Amino acid sequence: MVRMTIKSMLLSALFLFGSASALAADVILKPFVLASKSAGTVTEKSAQVRTALTAAGFTVVGEYAPYSGADIIIVTSDELKKNAAASDFGGYGAVQRVSVTEAGKEVQVSYTNPVYMSHVYRMQGDLSGVATALAGALGKVEEFGAQGMTAKQARKYHYTFGMEYFTDPSELAEYGSYEEAVAAVDAKLSGNKNGVSKVYRVDVPGKQESVFGVALKGSGDSKFMDDQYIMNEIDFRDLKSTAHLPYEVLVSGNKVYALYARFRIAINFPDLSMMGKNSFMNIMKAPEAIKGALQKTVQK
Repeated sequence: MVRMTIKSMLLSALFLFGSASALAADVILKPFVLASKSAGTVTEKSAQVRTALTAAGFTVVGEYAPYSGADIIIVTSDELKKNAAASDFGGYGAVQRVSVTEAGKEVQVSYTNPVYMSHVYRMQGDLSGVATALAGALGKVEEFGAQGMTAKQARKYHYTFGMEYFTDPSELAEYGSYEEAVAAVDAKLSGNKNGVSKVYRVDVPGKQESVFGVALKGSGDSKFMDDQYIMNEIDFRDLKSTAHLPYEVLVSGNKVYALYARFRIAINFPDLSMMGKNSFMNIMKAPEAIKGALQKTVQK
């Protein structure tokens, strides 16, 4: 019989632990999770989704129908808010988005992948508990939306050379205090001006930070900031990425930020080609159009 010394047992354990860590680090993550595909209507499925999410401990904070045949339900939870509070600019990850979308003769229910989002937003925790809870409430068929990235790649992500990282947001406005900023932004977004309107607000506990979801509506000269216009160009695959919406505005301290669209769009559509049909070239005016509309709306 072969006897293992304590030293050899420890070395074996360390090897196994290291191998497991390496495997975990190499797991490929994608932006969205398909929960189900079935017959029915968006109205029926949305009601079922809201009930399931509430029963699973999530709080519905807003709902947004950006265009016909699509509905997005935005939720938060204690775990989401706790992780947001522990993370720099963690408010972006204080919510998850669940979409209900007509696609041909079926209705797709999908949601943002919490683990993927935790890494692109460089959060402290990986939100695996939230991922388990969403899968339990809604189901999980497959992850989709891109070829995928490892956690390490997601934390350093930018679309290409010279384009923005998570750490390069747009600074939209500055106020005298957090209290003044959050009250002003809430009022201005609720006023539905410049095609920008409030979908939800979540305050991050224990810190001066609040995240707002915003609907973007434009036409004519302002069409490049319009949610439907942008999604018509980029959300063209069979599995719909409707849960990309809505965009966020973040009040952190006395300043108001938004992730620049070349980052915010790219994290959910990282495989989108630079040129050609259904490419970033077709929405090249969108980043500045979105920034301009948000800035004009929340400025002091």
